[in-house]
Amino acid sequence: MDLRVYIEDIHRQLVVAAEAGGDEARALAERLVAPLDAAIRLAFQDVLGAAAEEITCELAPGSVELRLRGRDPEFVVTPPPAPPTADDLFEAGRQMHNRSAVAASSVEADEGGVSRINLRLPDQLKSRIEQAAGGEGQSVNSWLVRAATAALERTDPGRRPPGVGKVAQRYTGWAR
Repeated sequence: MDLRVYIEDIHRQLVVAAEAGGDEARALAERLVAPLDAAIRLAFQDVLGAAAEEITCELAPGSVELRLRGRDPEFVVTPPPAPPTADDLFEAGRQMHNRSAVAASSVEADEGGVSRINLRLPDQLKSRIEQAAGGEGQSVNSWLVRAATAALERTDPGRRPPGVGKVAQRYTGWAR
């Protein structure tokens, strides 16, 4: 982004305003133009940095960075990751359903308190989730909790709910 156009516009406005004060004021304004150039450029960079920070807050988990290439700032936009597809959510829900109800309830109990979030879904995805939850005899909330848990377990295989994947430590039978 070339800031030169904006800085030159401020210079012109300063000179025009100084002309109202006569020749001395105009001469003073012309002498101030060069020193003000750096201050104006820094002020613009501060404004652009603050704007990038605000946009990043709204775009999270994506981000906007302000970088300098020489004297010119440029924006680097990192878009948020693509949301999971309906098939991903359905598969996660199916995997979660295959686990025992005892293991699922212990996961929910281990997490402690309950939090509420607002989730915006496309209408078509919402109806598919409702159908999947109804087909499994669950509420949409329970189905989504199980689907989210299953998705997280897929990405972190070392973390399993208590009781899942444990090997028995007792043996019975005859030995010679």
